[in-house]
Amino acid sequence: MSALLLCIDLQPIFLKAMPDAGRLLGRCHFAIEAARLLDIPVAFTEQAPQKLGPTAPDTLARAGADPVQYAKTTFSALADDAIRESIQSQGIEHLILCGLETSICVYQTAINAINADLQVTLLTDCLSARRPDDAAAALDALKRLGAYALPSETIFYSLLHDIKHPAFKSFTTLVKQYA
Repeated sequence: MSALLLCIDLQPIFLKAMPDAGRLLGRCHFAIEAARLLDIPVAFTEQAPQKLGPTAPDTLARAGADPVQYAKTTFSALADDAIRESIQSQGIEHLILCGLETSICVYQTAINAINADLQVTLLTDCLSARRPDDAAAALDALKRLGAYALPSETIFYSLLHDIKHPAFKSFTTLVKQYA
């Protein structure tokens, strides 16, 4: 199954408004590096970057050389024709989502993905919102619609499946680094 880690709107201007920005960014960095380690492609969406600024270079750098960046004006990444067509053209079947804001852009992206018959996993420790109650309600609704909502380590250990996986040692080092 072809998966994509889609990092939604991790722009500094939005991070400043999050009550737990440092923790969130650290967990997202972990997820980005774990995805790369497991050869899962990583892409970033940016809400109106020409007005609100791009994703921070240190976050982008974790995705490797020339990370995929999608500018958008829609709240759902998949409501943007170019993003949706790019994901479809890659044969992506499973979106793994991190970023913000859980109750707005993450929620709408997940809804559109589910409606497009994509499997959706929400990395719960890699999501945030200005109002935690709104985020909790959005996550509950998405779970009822079939999205998986689990912490990033749970998901990446599941993808490793076995200590015999060639990336296991590197992954456990990464886990310790971001503990």
